[in-house]
Amino acid sequence: MRILLTGSSSWLGGALKPRLEALGHEVVGLDPVASARTQVVGSIADRELVFGTVRDNRIEAIIHSGALHKPNIEHNENTAFVAANIQGTLNLLDAAVACGVERFVFTSTTSLMISQAIRAGFQGGARKAAWLTEEMSPEPRNIYGVTKLSAEHLCRLYNLQHGLPVVVLRMARFFPEADDPHAIEQSDANTKANELLFRRLTVEDAAEAHVAALEKAPSLGFDIFIISAPTPFRPQDCAELIADAPAVVARYFPEYPRLFAKQGWTMFSSIDRVYDPSRARERLGFVCRTSFADVLAALEQA
Repeated sequence: MRILLTGSSSWLGGALKPRLEALGHEVVGLDPVASARTQVVGSIADRELVFGTVRDNRIEAIIHSGALHKPNIEHNENTAFVAANIQGTLNLLDAAVACGVERFVFTSTTSLMISQAIRAGFQGGARKAAWLTEEMSPEPRNIYGVTKLSAEHLCRLYNLQHGLPVVVLRMARFFPEADDPHAIEQSDANTKANELLFRRLTVEDAAEAHVAALEKAPSLGFDIFIISAPTPFRPQDCAELIADAPAVVARYFPEYPRLFAKQGWTMFSSIDRVYDPSRARERLGFVCRTSFADVLAALEQA
């Protein structure tokens, strides 16, 4: 297929574009930041640029992973988020319909699922971890989440009104930067290993999820999936995860205390949320290849 990939210069673009090309697809990268992976340098908020790119390259599928992200809040006005994340998505959807694009994959975020009430519970001593699935009604707490949720609604609307097959992927953390208080207390590798239990995946798995969504979009019509490494936890673990996460982890992985001690690592004392990716397994047929168990296997061999 001839695919337009927005956000081609990003961390995800660095894994996804080569993967798509290895599968035989022709990929046109669009990003405001120039790179070897980006053929069109510009903003998705530029409607004329978007339409011209889709039309002139005879695009058959769009993977829309370009956006302003949560770390950009500090340096950008709300209007910039609306322009990039909402108007940009609308431009791409309109171009898709006008030019006969056959499928559309939208990179969303699990961040929009954390409301201010949930955040306040985390900070104020919640009695149990939040078990997060696609069935909940998000109430985003910042402009990033609001604009990403609005873009999801646009995707749903264009499926309803125009029949455009759209798959929305709510991605858990896969970026390399530290973005958590735990990172102050632990090494980056330790933090990322722990997060694979409940809210992280590798960038390679993030790329594979997009490949799966691209393939399944026509048969799904419209759907939303949480994409995160498979969690060993169950909803009935949520109270103890808040009170004593190491004890819960040790029940599922009895070898972890020994392996962590050998590495000088520690487990989070409390886990406040779990993203459940089971719908992606059941409906999308996708499961992340790398999990917490793989980390332990690597430590065993170290």
